[in-house]
Parts: sequence; C-alpha cells; structure tokens
Amino acid sequence: MPDVELSHIRARSPCPPDEPVTPAATLEDGKRNGYVETNELNNESEFSHNAPSQNVFSASTPTMRQKARIQFATLCFSLFLAGWNDGTTGPLLPRIQSVYHVGFALVSLIFVFNCVGFVSGAGANIWLTDRFGFGTVMVIGSLAQVIGYALEAPAPPFPVFVMGYAINGFGLALQDAGANGFVASLKENAATKMGILHAIYGLGALSSPLVATQFAEISRWSFHYLVSLGIALFNTALLIAVFRFKSQDACLEEIGQMPSHDDGNDGSDPNKYRQMFKLRVLHLMAFFILIYVGVEVTLGGWIVTYVRLLRGGGPSSGYISSGFFGGLTLGRVGLLWVNEKIGERRAIFLYAVLAIALELVIWLVPSLVGGGIAVSFVGVLLGPIYPIVMNHAGRVLPPWLLTGSIGWIAGFGQAGSAFLPFLTGALASRVGIKALQPLLVSMMGFMVILWALVPNNPRRSD
Repeated sequence: MPDVELSHIRARSPCPPDEPVTPAATLEDGKRNGYVETNELNNESEFSHNAPSQNVFSASTPTMRQKARIQFATLCFSLFLAGWNDGTTGPLLPRIQSVYHVGFALVSLIFVFNCVGFVSGAGANIWLTDRFGFGTVMVIGSLAQVIGYALEAPAPPFPVFVMGYAINGFGLALQDAGANGFVASLKENAATKMGILHAIYGLGALSSPLVATQFAEISRWSFHYLVSLGIALFNTALLIAVFRFKSQDACLEEIGQMPSHDDGNDGSDPNKYRQMFKLRVLHLMAFFILIYVGVEVTLGGWIVTYVRLLRGGGPSSGYISSGFFGGLTLGRVGLLWVNEKIGERRAIFLYAVLAIALELVIWLVPSLVGGGIAVSFVGVLLGPIYPIVMNHAGRVLPPWLLTGSIGWIAGFGQAGSAFLPFLTGALASRVGIKALQPLLVSMMGFMVILWALVPNNPRRSD
C-alpha cells in the first residue's frame, strides 16, 4: 500500500527528465482509457489549453451561465415573433377579404408570396451565414420583418400588401433557421431547450389572435401591424445587443462551449451545399417539417373562416385560433415527460394518429363548442412534434453539417406555412371551405408515412 501511495504522489509531482511518468503522460493515458480526473483538468490550466479541439467545455462560471441564459432568451423572443406572425393572419383573413374585395383564391396570394420569401430565406441562409456570420444574419432577418410590417401597416394596395408578406417571410426564415441551428448545437439540455424554444413560438401564436381579433372589428384594422412592427424593432435591438454581429462559434465560446469538429471538417467546406443535399435523411425531414408546419398554420389560420361559415360562429371565433396555439404551447412543455417515457420517435406516431382522430371529430360532428375544444387538443398533440424532429436531426445528421442542415430543414419547412394555406384557399374557391378538414386529415396521414421513412440511426455524408 505505501508503494502505491508513493507512486501516486510521484505521478502528480514534478519529475526529472528521465522519469517515465509525467503529468502530461498521465493525462494522455486517462484520455485513451476514457477518463480524466476532473480536478486535474480544473487545477492544471495548461492541460485545458492543450486539450484537443473536439472536446466540448460547458459554461463553468456564473458569467458564462448568465450569458447563456440571455442568449437563449433572445432566441426565444425571435421565435415569439415568428409565432406572433403566424397567429396574426387567421383572425384578420375575413377582414382582408372584405377590405380588398378578393375571394379565397386571391387572398391566398398572401401565402404564395410568404412562401416565396420563406424558400428564398431557406436557400440563402447557408451562404449568408458563411459570409457574414450568425449574428449579422439574425439582424438581417429581423430588419426584413421590420420592412414587411412597415409596408403592411398603412393597408396599402393589395399587391404591396402581399409583397410585405414576402419580405416578412424571408426574414422569418433566416431567424428560424439561425435559432434552431444555434439551440441544436448546445451541449447542455438541448432537447429541453428546443421544447421551450418552440413553446415560446406557441405563446406568440397564442397571443397574436387575441389582439388581431380586436383589430379585425375596427376601422383601423391594419394598425395591428404597427404592434407587430414595434415587437420587430425590439427584437432587432435585442439581437444586436446580445449577439453583436458575431459568428455562432464566437457566441458559443462566450458561454464556455468550444465548437466541435469531430470529423476534421471545420464547417468551411466550399461544397457544403453538395454534402448536405446528398443526405437522404435531410430531404425526408425537410419535407416532413414542410407538411407539419403547413398543417399547423393552415389549421390555425383557416379554422376561423371554417367555423364562421360552416358552424355559425360569430366575430369571437378568432379566439378558437388562440385556443389552438395555446394547446400547441402547452403540448411542447407539458408532454416532455411522455416523449422521454415512450421515446421521441414513437411519440410522433402516437400524437399524429390521435390528432387525425380529433380532426375527424371536427369534420364530422357539427358542433361549434365541441369543434373548438377539439381544435385546442389537436394543438396539444401537434405541439411536441417540431422540437422532437429538430432533436432527432441532431442525432442523425453529420455534426459538421448540423447547423446548416437544421437551418435548411427549418427554413424549407416554413414554406409549408405558405404552401398548404394557399392550397386550402385554392380548393375553397372551387368547392368551399369544407375542403379544409379533408385536406388536413390527408396531410396528417402523409406525415405519418414520411416519419416512418426517416431513419433512426446516424447517417454520414458520402
């Protein structure tokens, strides 16, 4: 026993050059065997500096932890604005139709131009981020929303009004991609934070219809976009103050998390687009999110018109949209324990099937109150799906392509918030708003099929 203690002491003390055991050698041996004593790493600062770049260090000081909370809260506010934007259109849609004297097909141009903006933002995000950096791109996205709301607030001619939606969509795509990619790159509680991030989105979508329903009944209905403009300006100021136009790696270093490049790729490969688009799982998940977001926004946007025309709802029907997005918020936080208990992959199948069953109730049971309650429960069930998919992307996508890939999935998926609502409007112009529920049920069934095709194991780029 004394010999063992003596050798242990000698391993920690300075040794002559011919001594076979040194602190550095001990550390390397520990790494090769899969362990390193934490107190040695903390006490010997030179070891930390010499550690390989793939090691990830978490926030270890109060200042770093506070900075991490501020960064996360700022991204949550950006997602709040995204939810606010998506929840606005539904209650205002009947008023927009009456003011501009347009039918279902023409008013759906709002969603078409929004789609153009989203797809443009999704495609440009990777190039812009590589060229200007994460912090700058987030500010560009927020400023685009400011411009969009400024165009919409005075109720301009209809072509200018829908152009505002296109610019707004571009900005939303950039921020949605950046926020999702940043949170997915976090090494501590990423799954929980992703759920909270998108719960805040739901909170924004819950709040917006409460305000938009009031503006829809007054002569200055378009002044609702002035409220949105104020929120967008505050969002811009927050992004500038917190991220200060820095790259994502620099922002992560500020909270004590060194970037990880496990595969020897530093993220600057000029063929990044080619690497990403060779991944089959990327396309499957992008199309899944496109359908999911489309279902979410279509239900939240067109349900007000559906209830007023087919269920005899009055001006207060806009609150049903709030009930849906409120359920969305509740589901993203309240069902986290279910996701952990049964597994996230199985959870999506369960939630989708139950949501389809409730949609059939809304479709086939002509009850205003029952339909409103069922819509809220559909929101609860659909809520956890988006953050689950983002978490799954972090498990199955190559780490050096993770941020760009999640940005593409999020941005491309947001196009669904324009495409499916437009498709609903086009169908409604031919057969009436009764086409809403069959379309939603079929799209939810398609979601189940797409999710079954998404692999459950990590895939590497060829």
